Amino acid sequence: MLPIHLFNEWEFKRVNPKTGERLRNYWGYNTLSFFAPQGLYSHLGADQGQQVIAFKEMVRALHQAGLEVILDVVFNHTVEGNHHGPTLNFRGIDNSIYYLLEDDKRYYKNFSGVGNTLNCNHPIVQDLIIDCLRYWVQEMHVDGFRFDLATILSRDRWGHVSGNPALTTRIAEDPLLRTAKIIAEPWDVAGYQVGNFPGGRWAEWNDKYRDQIRQFWRGDPGLTSPLATRLAGSADLYHANGRTPNHSINFVAAHDGFTLNDLVSYNQKHNHANAEDNQDGHDHNISFNYGVEGPTDDPKIEALRSRQVKNFWATLMLSQGTPMINGGDEFRRTQQGNNNAYCQHNEISWYNWHFLEKYAEIYRFARHVIALRKAHPVFRRTRFFTGLDYDGNQFKDIHWFDPNGKDAAWDPADKHLMCTIEGSKEETGADEDDVDVLMMFNADIKPRLFDLPPAPHQGIWRLIIDTSLPAPNDISPESEAVEVANATYEVKPHSMVVLFAGWERAE
Repeated sequence: MLPIHLFNEWEFKRVNPKTGERLRNYWGYNTLSFFAPQGLYSHLGADQGQQVIAFKEMVRALHQAGLEVILDVVFNHTVEGNHHGPTLNFRGIDNSIYYLLEDDKRYYKNFSGVGNTLNCNHPIVQDLIIDCLRYWVQEMHVDGFRFDLATILSRDRWGHVSGNPALTTRIAEDPLLRTAKIIAEPWDVAGYQVGNFPGGRWAEWNDKYRDQIRQFWRGDPGLTSPLATRLAGSADLYHANGRTPNHSINFVAAHDGFTLNDLVSYNQKHNHANAEDNQDGHDHNISFNYGVEGPTDDPKIEALRSRQVKNFWATLMLSQGTPMINGGDEFRRTQQGNNNAYCQHNEISWYNWHFLEKYAEIYRFARHVIALRKAHPVFRRTRFFTGLDYDGNQFKDIHWFDPNGKDAAWDPADKHLMCTIEGSKEETGADEDDVDVLMMFNADIKPRLFDLPPAPHQGIWRLIIDTSLPAPNDISPESEAVEVANATYEVKPHSMVVLFAGWERAE
């Protein structure tokens, strides 16, 4: 969940230049009180603290439905802004303890980009943060936290990034937080720690995954090697320091950026409604509109956009690591090209549930590819690939090929890749044997014929996914998967194909 700690919805004085509507803090990234749920979200009211009861009821209901609750927490700055104020709490208690100050003690260091920076590694502030996390785990029964701009958690009293900060280690090793999931957004406006976030068991938002998967499917050259690295769990980032593929939070789209639909519908951001002259939000979106900026009735462009959305879904769900999806991407939710809708409490941000019917094909595909991941441990390895043969059948745990069935040469100009993944329990570390997998990727504008390698356990390849095919043939239930009789398979432009073999071992 985006931040649910108490914040001021009406802190902005700007209005939408088109509608005249006053802009609101819609996301909640400006905390006033770290221990209080936002009263506006309470269906029981909030004049006597009913939001605490409402929150606990919500958590209980979600747990009964088999869902965990992870909170986005903002311990990098507060609502008190820069030297212009307002003064609401910590600034009036002890300004120099709670905030990182410039040498003149008058101005604030601004590693958050919004005016101030919390002095997280001061002992008093450390205790505040630990007490807060314990409260939400013990009293409110949440299951974990995603820490916004978490590099600030590792900055010392002078603002320098520390290689061994006390706070991140305390959070990771606190006995009362030992079962809580802890996820870092491992950067701030002046520091970047992806793959190197300190403190032991931290998982990380992996923006290298986001950027390189976007680049590959856009058709940028030189991306086959990065594609392979990200598909395999980003060992380049997490293996050396003893972490596992699960510590990589893989994502293609998140709340602060284009939705998946807008990623394939816009070349530039369109944030004019934010009343900041379109200067806010990222300019480096790695997006492409495929011929028309924004919505279109052109069936060819729409078909290509839907195919690319399916490519992103399949790549994300079948990569090693922990996938994160952005709400509404399962039916092509749009923000009309706004990639920073933090102040848009209106149709720009809201879910249009009519899209669930309009893009039923995408919704069906998303459901089925999620089910594939859940059903097959071959996509959920808890250790990195080694390129070795653990079960002695002369096939590596993963093998990378070019379209000719030869070992991948990693040609910088190439836009095609193929791999086999062994499904035996010796290779995956699972309790039982799983299917063997063959994946083919073609990000080019031309079709490409692939020479299929043999299945590792002499099984028969069957077609599970071909994103170029119209529904329902784009993704098939395993019980209905058809045999691929030929030794070759033509992968259409901008398409991904997945084959399974080894049913007799997985059943």
